[in-house]
Amino acid sequence: MIPGGVNSPVRSFKSVGGEPFFVERGEGAWLVDTEGHRYVDYIMSWGPLLLGHAHPVIVEALEAQLVRGTSFGAPTGAEVEMAERLVRMVPGVEMVRLVNSGTEATMSALRVARGHTGRNRFLKFTGCYHGHADPFLVAAGSGVATLGLPNSPGVPEAAVQDTALLPFNDLDAVRDLFQEDGDEFAAVILEPVMGNAGLIPPAPGFLEGLREITEAHGALLIFDEVMTGFRVARGGAQERFGVLPDLTTLGKVIGAGLPVGAFGGRREIMEEVAPVGPVYQAGTLSGNPLATAAGNAQLRWLEENDPYPELEAYGQRLVDGLLEALSAAGVPASGRALGSMWGIFLHPGPVRSFEEAAQADTERFGRFHREMLRRGVFLAPSPFEAGFLSVMHGEKELELTLKAAGEAAEVVGHGGDL
Repeated sequence: MIPGGVNSPVRSFKSVGGEPFFVERGEGAWLVDTEGHRYVDYIMSWGPLLLGHAHPVIVEALEAQLVRGTSFGAPTGAEVEMAERLVRMVPGVEMVRLVNSGTEATMSALRVARGHTGRNRFLKFTGCYHGHADPFLVAAGSGVATLGLPNSPGVPEAAVQDTALLPFNDLDAVRDLFQEDGDEFAAVILEPVMGNAGLIPPAPGFLEGLREITEAHGALLIFDEVMTGFRVARGGAQERFGVLPDLTTLGKVIGAGLPVGAFGGRREIMEEVAPVGPVYQAGTLSGNPLATAAGNAQLRWLEENDPYPELEAYGQRLVDGLLEALSAAGVPASGRALGSMWGIFLHPGPVRSFEEAAQADTERFGRFHREMLRRGVFLAPSPFEAGFLSVMHGEKELELTLKAAGEAAEVVGHGGDL
């Protein structure tokens, strides 16, 4: 009934082999499938569940909203509350528009950048995934990389003729491009920390260099923080690295996993969005009551608590344990943690770009994934995705994970079966 049996390609397990399980429920740091098997979950709905599955704070907020209604098609106070909170928490956001997904956020931000500058060209980096809108589906990460689809049929050549591509962390290449054609570019868009090709941090000076180049040529700098927002720090990568973009995109993390997104930035740019300005963007369900109720509850919790040092410490212990297990089995690997995100590559490292990530041993990763799943640990079913933690991950989950990793690495390293 469904193409590939799934409603988003990476869920198919195509790149790691085996059959996907179907979820019955989530509990804290765990998933339970329809056959009753339990798994420590390191995907957390691909990032938004900072408080874990079915956290009482989120459940109570949703229950309270359900009895008041689920959709109105008219403004609500919760939308204003979320906007005020995002402006307060994300350093580069002075005005914000809520949408329904990360894809909507990035396509809208690009439209605003083009409208603001009067230019069409933009630069993206290979392996950075910015949703499935036509202009971005060139050398994208995430499911595109996972399935070996560098571009997609159905995307007209005209839709991507203004998309320029360069390797992540190659600042010299950006300087050369802008020295030649910089006045033609509306924007540079990137994941400030790559998460859709595995976890790849920016090299020292890379983000600062992009800020300098875009300012010099009148282009906008867009941080796609759909993954990194509220994940690598409370205010996202822009807070962590101290570089402010002109526009920021956010995804389902601001809705605690419900469908929502946002784009925002400097006031004078955002005031060009309809109905104030001429750049059109709309959405019937944008800022819907359930998403704003859940999102405000999670963001309020984050304003009152600081889980990031603990999450990063846990993530680094997790990565160190995984690398130790793989190394003991003779499997070259590298990785790191950043805030509540983490990742490993079956590659000796360092991995600084998608081109280097693509040299990792993807076949061996698939076997490692299957062996971990057999032992009750659910890793992202792709060698090109970051992992995520929640405040519900604790010593029990870490101990189980590292025990499983030791056994799984032995199988992967020596080619046998346990």
